[in-house]
Amino acid sequence: MNSDSKVTPLRRKRPCPECGKPSARDTFPFCSTRCKDIDLNRWLKGAYVIKARDDEEEPDADEPK
Repeated sequence: MNSDSKVTPLRRKRPCPECGKPSARDTFPFCSTRCKDIDLNRWLKGAYVIKARDDEEEPDADEPK
């Protein structure tokens, strides 16, 4: 191997979704534990919502198939 060659990183650095700083390897995709915890808190409070489709209806248990 040539001593001048550089190792390419496995994953490119992305900005932290909370503050925009470069992400850290141990807290990826966040830059710190603080930003990671902020995001987790938002999920637990219900600030993030994954919408369900309105046209899906649940079948009644009493109706025969």
